[in-house]
Order: sequence, then structure tokens, then C-alpha cells
Amino acid sequence: MIDGKISVLCFGAHPDDCDFRFGGTAMLFRQLGHRVKFVSLTNGDTGHYSMGGGPLARRRRDEALAAARIADVDCEVVDIHNGELQADVRTRQLVIQLMREARADLVLCHRPNDYHPDHRAVGTLVQDAAYTVTVPNVAPLTPHLERAPVVGYLHDAFALPNPYVPHLAIDTDPVFERKIGMGDCHVSQVYEWLPFNGGILDQVPPDPAARRAWFAERHTRRFAAVADGARDTLVRLYGETRGRAVRTAETIMLSPYGRALPPGEYRTLFPFLPELP
Repeated sequence: MIDGKISVLCFGAHPDDCDFRFGGTAMLFRQLGHRVKFVSLTNGDTGHYSMGGGPLARRRRDEALAAARIADVDCEVVDIHNGELQADVRTRQLVIQLMREARADLVLCHRPNDYHPDHRAVGTLVQDAAYTVTVPNVAPLTPHLERAPVVGYLHDAFALPNPYVPHLAIDTDPVFERKIGMGDCHVSQVYEWLPFNGGILDQVPPDPAARRAWFAERHTRRFAAVADGARDTLVRLYGETRGRAVRTAETIMLSPYGRALPPGEYRTLFPFLPELP
């Protein structure tokens, strides 16, 4: 910690990944004055059907920065081509440097088992860096961390080779309207590329207010399903009454590759979780 503040670093493969999967939790950390940074390890320059390259990369960076302002988090987009992220030594050194510069206590990332090669690479890079951030002679020009951060995986639905386990589930209802605003910033994705790729581009309303409402309904359903899938975890962390009432949630699966976080210490790293009797 720096001056008693938790340092949270979230790695996504693409400029919208952290926002969708961790934006609500990030806002809860920021409301308590803790430090949060989002890093996209690619520039997203192929994620569209009618534009690409530099113009798309700049557009997606600007969308990510706009969303970060809503969440009041720091944001960095690394200039690596979308679809070309590699879990190699050079990129691992970059991840180590970013983790050290942030003096990260908590690092979030994708799991290495995922449909997208960039997501898989992010998970492997963070896992490979989680211990070596403490080794002084690895990337020696960046001061090493004295202890490894806790590493957590962002939500996914993949069951092979092992299913996702929601060790922590966070109630995002108090900040979900702002999270919708974050998603609304990613126009190139939520109103263009993802509907095109899903075959529903014709369903996107042309009017900005109507399309935001369209996105809000879909986004709410998505994270209501996350809450339902982690209902037992929500009840355990928030108590029976509130845990049953949570509508939207984000989840974290703790990784064995970082520092251990026993259940009795969850609230030291997630101080917005309530103290239960």
C-alpha cells in the first residue's frame, strides 16, 4: 500500500475489457480513495467491420479514456496490434514494469483459458509476472516489489480445462448506472462492432438516447446473470438479506499464482465489503 491506500491494477486485452468486467468494482475502490489503473495490452485496432489500423486505435483509446473519466481511474492503452499479443519475455517485462510502477497490491486479468488469443496471453503474462515482480535481478532497472500482489481473474463462462469459481462477488447496484455510462463511451464496440459480429446490428436504435437504453437493458441482463451465478457468494459476503437482493455483480476468482488471500482477509483488500455479525 502507498500511504494506506490500496493499489489496484487491472489488465485487459482490449480497451473495453476492464470497463465491462471491473468498472463497477473500480468505482467502489475509488469512492474510498484507493488507487486504480486500467491497462489495455493491445490498441484494439482490428475490432471493427468498416475501419481499422491507426484511426480505429485512436478512436478506441479515446473511448477508453472517456470511460476512465467516468470511473475516475487512470488508464493506459499499450500500442500493440489487436490479435498479436504474445506471452513472450519482452511483453512480460513490460507487465512486470507496470506492476512495479503501480506498486500493485491487487492485479486483475483474464484467465489463460479463453476464446480470444489476446485474453489468453494477458492471463499468462500476469501469471508469469506475479512472482518475478519480487526478483530484483529481473528487469533490474525497475525497483522490485517486496511482496507479490494478489492476482484475481475477471469473470468468464469457460468450463475447460477448469470452470470459473467466483471466490468474491461484488454488489455493483450502487454504481451500475455509471457503469452503463462507461459502456456507452465505447461506441465503436457496443453500437457497432459487437452487434455486427453478433448479427444484430439492425437492432441498434439510431437515436443516442434510445441506443443507450437498448445497451443498458442488455448490460443489466448480462450482469444480473453474473449475480445469479454467484448468489451463494453474495450471500456469504453481504448477508442473507442484501445478498439475495443484489441485482448486478462483478466477480473475482483468486489465482494461486499471486499472494494468497484467505477468506478472513477479504475485507482488508476489499474494504467496501460489509462487516457481518
